[in-house]
This record gives sequence, C-alpha cells and structure tokens, in this order.
Amino acid sequence: MTKARSSRRPISRSHEEATIESLRRDRKFAAACLDDVLADGDQQELMLALRRLSEAFGGVPTLARQAGLDATTLYRTLSTDGNPELRTLRALLGAMGLRLSASPAV
Repeated sequence: MTKARSSRRPISRSHEEATIESLRRDRKFAAACLDDVLADGDQQELMLALRRLSEAFGGVPTLARQAGLDATTLYRTLSTDGNPELRTLRALLGAMGLRLSASPAV
C-alpha cells in the first residue's frame, strides 16, 4: 500500500508580496530601504517605497488613523503623482515606527 501524494502546490508569491512581507517583519530593513531611496532615488521611487511601506505597516486607512491624517488625502498623497508635505511624511513615518534623519555624505 502506498501513501497518496499530497495535492498541495508549493506556496508561491509575487516579488511585491515578498518585499512587503520583508518590510513588515523587519523595521531596520524597512528603514534601510527607505534610506537607500532617499539617497539615490527619484520622486517616483520614493512614492513607490512609501506605498509599499504603507501596505506593510497596516494599510492607508490604519496608518491615516494612527497619524491623524485623512485617509482619502493620504491615498492621493501616495499616488504616483503625489508630493507629500514634510508634515505628512513625518506623520506617516511616525505611524510606521520610522523617522527621517540625515547623515554625512560619504
């Protein structure tokens, strides 16, 4: 008598899902990714990073509530055409447990 093979498929996920999970699990990794974008990226890369971070840390409605921001405004701010004010960026990052900082250029 042989054992029946399991019909389960290996779990697979997209690169985007894996990245968001990594950001969620490790705040130091999340901070390092954002720092890299701030150092070398452009506006579009920053907005993409902020959208990924937002998803990783609870989604826009949750973060908006925690940051004291309007969710609709935050969705617009994080859109591809978004241009967050410093106040909004600081509030959003604070809700994620992150903050902006500066360091000497190498």
